[in-house]
Amino acid sequence: MIKTALVTGAYGFVGRYVARQMASDGWRVIGLGHGTWAREEWQRWGIAEWHSADITLETLITYAGEPDVIVHCAGSGSVGFSMTHPYQDFQRTVATTLAVLEFARLYAPQARVAYPSSAGVYGVVQKLPIAETDPLSPASPYGVHKCLAEDLCESYARHFDISVAVVRLFSVYGVGLRKQLLWDASQKIMNGQNGFFGTGEEIRDWLHVEDAASLLITAAGHASADCPMVNGGSGVGVTVREVLTELFACFERADAPNFSGTARSGDPAGYVADISVARQWGWQPKMERHEGLSEYAEWFKSSAL
Repeated sequence: MIKTALVTGAYGFVGRYVARQMASDGWRVIGLGHGTWAREEWQRWGIAEWHSADITLETLITYAGEPDVIVHCAGSGSVGFSMTHPYQDFQRTVATTLAVLEFARLYAPQARVAYPSSAGVYGVVQKLPIAETDPLSPASPYGVHKCLAEDLCESYARHFDISVAVVRLFSVYGVGLRKQLLWDASQKIMNGQNGFFGTGEEIRDWLHVEDAASLLITAAGHASADCPMVNGGSGVGVTVREVLTELFACFERADAPNFSGTARSGDPAGYVADISVARQWGWQPKMERHEGLSEYAEWFKSSAL
């Protein structure tokens, strides 16, 4: 019997990779969320049904059926957006998570729920790598809202016996990402620019989107009323200078990135994930960073034509 997976936000960057991987694993995938794309495109990403709608209890009742797994990828994905539109950010992240959990409680109690949270819940940290047991101190409305969504996941798991797992994703990148550092840097590189804000010594943990998708699917298999929380990263810290230098090379630029030397206020100096819990689940990242950056650069160059 074919099992059904609901992927909210399946039009989005992480959601479509989750959908494609689940479909390749034999799942029938229902996609729900915002986005206008042709049937041929969403079918190429493994989606059997696509419904363009807000994520509410009503739309879930209408379109979700009785899924065996729910991967709730819908939600805000921008710290900047949360600073300029905090109310809308709350609605996208917290309200949609509540709707998914309430739907699971009332209509799909058998479903396992996987929720992609963010390393932003940790805020400015004092030590690296970051473990799941480290204190949470979000430094933006985005991080606060992710914390609230995590609290809802824990509450529904504990009080209503819903099987939930949370993955705190670090710096996810890959083909199709049209925002954040790599996208902005690629635009500058193509325009002959090399100036960047910051010191270049900021440390980040880069996780390829295919590895992020596989971890979310693995997390769904470990979802329980204990609501396990797991970091989603590569476990390797790399400076922004090193990543951009590699990206410049992928574009065959002979020069190097130049940094202003001024750290942005509230920008954490370092984020590196302790991924020992994820490894205990049998998961490990597979994409080498250089391969992932090269793939991204080739995609960007072809999309810019």
